[in-house]
Amino acid sequence: MADTLEFNEIYQEVKGSMNDGRLRLSRQGVIFKNSKTGKVDNIQASELAEGVWRRVALGHGLKLLTKNGHVYKYDGFRESEFDKLSEFFRAHYRLELTEKDLCVKGWNWGTVRFGGQLLSFDIGEQPVFEIPLSNVSQCTTGKNEVTLEFHQNDDAEVSLMEVRFYVPPTQEDGVDPVEAFAQNVLSKADVIQATGDAICIFRELQCLTPRGRYDIRIYPTFLHLHGKTFDYKIPYTTVLRLFLLPHKDQRQMFFVISLDPPIKQGQTRYHFLILLFSKDEDISLTLNMNEEEVEKRFEGRLTKNMSGSLYEMVSRVMKALVNRKITVPGNFQGHSGAQCITCSYKASSGLLYPLERGFIYVHKPPVHIRFDEISFVNFARGTTTTRSFDFEIETKQGTQYTFSSIEREEYGKLFDFVNAKKLNIKNRGLKEGMKQSYDEYADSDEDQHDAYLERMKEEGKIREENANDSSDNSGEETDESFNPGEEDDDVAEEFDSNASASSSSGEGDSDRDEKKPAKKAKVVKDRKPRKKQVENKKGKDPNAPKRPMSAYMLWLNANRERIKSDHPGISITDLSKKAGELWKAMSKEKKEEWDRKAEDARRDYEKAMKEYGMGSKSESSRVEKSKKKKKKQEKQVKGKAEKKGSTSKSSSSTKSPAKNTNESFKSKEFVSSDESSSAESKKEDSEEEGVASLPPSSEDSASGSD
Repeated sequence: MADTLEFNEIYQEVKGSMNDGRLRLSRQGVIFKNSKTGKVDNIQASELAEGVWRRVALGHGLKLLTKNGHVYKYDGFRESEFDKLSEFFRAHYRLELTEKDLCVKGWNWGTVRFGGQLLSFDIGEQPVFEIPLSNVSQCTTGKNEVTLEFHQNDDAEVSLMEVRFYVPPTQEDGVDPVEAFAQNVLSKADVIQATGDAICIFRELQCLTPRGRYDIRIYPTFLHLHGKTFDYKIPYTTVLRLFLLPHKDQRQMFFVISLDPPIKQGQTRYHFLILLFSKDEDISLTLNMNEEEVEKRFEGRLTKNMSGSLYEMVSRVMKALVNRKITVPGNFQGHSGAQCITCSYKASSGLLYPLERGFIYVHKPPVHIRFDEISFVNFARGTTTTRSFDFEIETKQGTQYTFSSIEREEYGKLFDFVNAKKLNIKNRGLKEGMKQSYDEYADSDEDQHDAYLERMKEEGKIREENANDSSDNSGEETDESFNPGEEDDDVAEEFDSNASASSSSGEGDSDRDEKKPAKKAKVVKDRKPRKKQVENKKGKDPNAPKRPMSAYMLWLNANRERIKSDHPGISITDLSKKAGELWKAMSKEKKEEWDRKAEDARRDYEKAMKEYGMGSKSESSRVEKSKKKKKKQEKQVKGKAEKKGSTSKSSSSTKSPAKNTNESFKSKEFVSSDESSSAESKKEDSEEEGVASLPPSSEDSASGSD
């Protein structure tokens, strides 16, 4: 027979909610550790009075009753584990594990029995439901009626707030059954009543959460916060941990009280009570107890008269009453010598304290993360500047905390601390050289999938392919006209007007004139493809096939709605980040499925582009022929009108040769429309013949254009 039994994924029923944890049974007793809060319940074997095995909603459950009346419920067992548990109870605890099923008849009348701290509503011998009286916050009576109100549980999605019992009148011994019922409940209920005098009072303490100044009255079993607007009564049993943290300025101290369940102010829940003290503030304190009572109750941890710093007195009294250790920062020391790191969490700036067994952030909102619930940590690049970095923590439950705007000088100290605590670092290996150069650290989160970067790379590849395809037929494209409205034909027309004007100046210029048509033909032939390229760049064809998406983008489009439903209210940036993490964590087999889909999309795109290219080429050639024919017809009409103008111009040049000589150098602005039309006509004829001819005289130009 084994000395211990261990069960994982066992649920403890506490105030209506099921807390996940691990249950261990040994010779000494029963131990349950809550996986969320780390709280440990220890039941000594000598205290066990009864064990009950029954069928519940989550399979089978175990109910343990102690001799002092406490009840513990654990669910999540399998039916096959009954024999093993029964034998273990019989061998080590000398108890019989009895089987008792719940009544499911649905009747609403029966008998109420009070056993220890448990109210049981039974029909016959079978229980229908049970109420732990420690969950009762208030009990009120009416005529033949008793109303029970319960503490609200923030961990449960739905909380039971009230139950009413009808108590029929009886005349037994003159006792009112309603009052008797209420007294039985109140004797075991967790109803806080401020009876008697406070042990001590601290006046006007500055409280950061909840914000304000409060008087703190210390009672034997609870803490009373009295403010101008709100009052809080905090039982010491709800205090989970105590922290005493020095401020970065070395002049103030934080005293943090961790609460479970939290205190409530309207719809706001405060899981932490944070007090801020000045180190220079002193106090003399006298306890409202005689010396014998102080010595008997606190065993030397407190004295009747004490004096010292205010934060020391508060922490000392709380430690003695709550009976829990005070956690202080460990051996971590930041770049500036402080035991904390300045950073931002969500929208507020605060301080992050690396402790011996976890991290705590103060103050808005306070966060405490234990090392044993951390899955991994990550050092990420700063989002706005390279002078800072982000420290990310992800828990085993999937919750992510990001502490941003940490000075890069703190990186080395924080990395060494995390490494010494043997936490899993997601981007390990990027620390080298961080203290000297931040550039190497800037790629620390390179292993995370960047959806925006992938999309930009895909677009860049497509643009590069399109540019290579168009450059094969574009010729020289290094320069563009400054004025996008200018046509390339204007350059050739200017050469034509110069050649026409200089032909009448004499035979001595014939050599110079012979070279100009060659230049004209070269300019037209070299620059004409460029004009075509400019036209192609004017707009993108909406009928062109759309480029294919990558495997990641196909997967993201298919899973975007699911991610949104799993994380309600997630922003676009966080959605892309979460999608990148999910994609990275995906198995190779699943990724291959999306890779195949992306490959199929790419083949379809290439096929569509080939079909689109053949269709657009035939369409463009048809449009080009239509434009060319229309342009030729316009020039033939202009040529007839130009014939008369060139004849009159020739006679005037014979009469005044000096004037003609002066007008041989014309700027572009003074070229007449007739000359431009003549030049365009000649250029068109020259292109059709494929030869560059010598420039004719004015009369020949007119007759040639006809």
